[in-house]
This record gives sequence, C-alpha cells and structure tokens, in this order.
Amino acid sequence: RRGAGGAVSFALDGVRVLELARFQAGPRGGMLLSDLGAEVIKIEPPGGEETRKMPPLVRGQSVYFTVYNRGKKSVCLDLRSSRGKEVLAALVAKSDIVLENFRPGVMRVMGFGYERLRELNPAIILVSVSGFGQYGPYTERPAFDSLGQAMSGLMHLTGQAAGMPIGTASSVVDRYTALHATIGALAALRHRDRTGEGQVVDVCLLDSALTMVEIPTSYYLATGAEGGEAGRPPYRAKDGWVVISAATRDMAARLMRLVDGGAEGDSTPMAGSAGTDARRARVEAWCAARSVQEICATLLDAGVPVAPVRTIPEVAQDPHLWEREMLVKMDDPVAGEMYVPGIAIKLSRTPGRLGPVPEPGQHTDAVLSEVLGYDRAAIEALRAAGAIA
Repeated sequence: RRGAGGAVSFALDGVRVLELARFQAGPRGGMLLSDLGAEVIKIEPPGGEETRKMPPLVRGQSVYFTVYNRGKKSVCLDLRSSRGKEVLAALVAKSDIVLENFRPGVMRVMGFGYERLRELNPAIILVSVSGFGQYGPYTERPAFDSLGQAMSGLMHLTGQAAGMPIGTASSVVDRYTALHATIGALAALRHRDRTGEGQVVDVCLLDSALTMVEIPTSYYLATGAEGGEAGRPPYRAKDGWVVISAATRDMAARLMRLVDGGAEGDSTPMAGSAGTDARRARVEAWCAARSVQEICATLLDAGVPVAPVRTIPEVAQDPHLWEREMLVKMDDPVAGEMYVPGIAIKLSRTPGRLGPVPEPGQHTDAVLSEVLGYDRAAIEALRAAGAIA
C-alpha cells in the first residue's frame, strides 16, 4: 500500500483528469477515477456547478453533488473569458484525460475540440459522455437518464408486469454510462502507455441503455418475436415481498419440490421472478402462507436463491454493507457530516481512497501554483480580471 519513502500508492497515481462535467454520468466517471487514485480537477464556473444546490439537501448540502464529487479538487474558471481559456489550455497541457459531458459540438465551440486539445497535448485522452454519442441522427438532442430508458426499451420491459412502462427509481443509465466512461478511459490509458498516442472515448446514454436490453433485442432480430427477458415481479409473503431466482434446472426442481410437498418438481428454470406457467401461481400461494423470514430460511437451506425486497431504511442498516465499507460517514464543509457510498471496486494492493467534498474553487490557487507554476501576482491578476474564482 506504500511506495517509496512511505507514501501511500494507488492504482492511478500520477494520472491527472480535468473534469468539465455536471449532473451524474460524467461526474460519476470522474468519481470512480478519483476513487482509484487519479487527481481529478473539477472545472466549475464561478460560484460552483449548478448541481451543488440540487435536491435532496441535508443541512444545505446537496446529497447528489456530495456523492458524485467527493475526492476531487475544485477550480473555478470563467471559460467565457479569454484568460480563463488560457488557464484551461495550460491545464490541458499538464493533464492525461479531459472528461466532458456537454452536448456534442460544445467543446469545439468553446475552442477545445479534440484537434485543439491534441495541439496542446498530443497524448491527451478526451472522454466524451453524451446522450446519443458524437455521431448519428440523434447526436444533437439533449438527454437525461429517463430518455435513455425510454428509447432503449428498458422502460417497457421494466413495466411489463404492471401493464405500463415504468422507469427505474434510480438513474441506472447514467451509472452504466459512467462505468463505460471509466473503462474507456482506462483502456485509452493502457494504449497510450504502449504507444504514446491519445484518443477520443465516445460513450453515451442510449448505447449504455441498449446493453441492458441486449438479450431481448438480439432475440427479436434473430426470430422476429418478442421474448428473452421479461418483467420480474416479486412474490408476496404474509409480511412483505421476496424475490426468488431459480435460474437453473436443479434450483427450479428443488423449489417446486418444496412448493408441491415433495413431488418431483418441474425443472424448467424460473429466472428472476418471472414464470408465466402454472408454477407461478403455486409459488405465489406457497409464499402467501409464509413470512419473509420463513421463506428465505427455507429456500436458502434448500440452495434456492432468494432475497427479501427491502426498503431503503432496511438497506441502510444492513451490517454486510457496513462491514464492506459500502456506506461511509465523512466530514462535510456544509452539512458537517454526510454519508456517501464506499468504493465498489476493491483492489487488494491498491485499495483506493475516499476524499472530501470540495467547496467551490477551493483548490484554484493551489492548482494554478503547484501544477502550472503561477506566482501570487499572476493568480491575483487572474482573479482581478474575473477569470478565476
């Protein structure tokens, strides 16, 4: 865990990321790179990014901003000013990755399209996160998570059991896209290590959403029929709900032997909680006569995957998540303290880190001084001109 001289080492030590991103998909990608040890410099407008005030709020602090921006350095630049752009250009020359999630074409209008970035730094990697990608008929459309769910068919599949399209409660498409942005950035870094060449990483919400419906989409194209994956309604117990996933023939047979009182069970797999044949009704009746605890104990003892459908308060008290440090309390400059998700990628030699949430422009002077070598007079001149905050 410690390198030469006793310094703590991380997987992405020495990697510098300039993040020009807001909302979720882009900033979450930057968060993951920061968790793995990269120095992530978040470029914000004077006063800070708009999601700093996005609800839900805890004692005036945005949970949304806290979760996706912990561990980053905040530099406030006015990128509408020529001097602010000069500072950004100097930072590009000293960085490894630029991560942005503007609508396609905005970076070019700002004067920082990929060709310009490559002039400033031939080895730079540009990670572009957008709604519909950098090319294609929809490329100029604005987008958020729910549009990706709708246009990919995911919302239709999720709502099949309810008889109407239903979006997920969380922004799963944003989070998938953040993972793809991170994987793409790491792959591009590996290529650059071998060749010295930078490149563009193009990921978008609709592409990511399609990966969630890839089985039924492939099935339809091959057969002309809908199927492959369906909605997954849970089973009602006496005091709650459970999900049963008898996804192999052996599991399904064991489940139906329990449900049918020892008779030889039908061994057709029942993936998830789906099951459109008569077995579904028998499993429903068996569950309705039992408590959640009894169902889980019986099926787990028989080797059948089962889980309770929990509320968020129940999840927040789960000792398993606390032991794995997936829920972490940390100091916060606005709220005093906040809870954030822990590091989901657990590396045995370079385990990652969780940093604090920055205040707007907290690191502006330090970054300009330490990274760019600006002296106090130069920094104060930029501040007086309104280029930094």
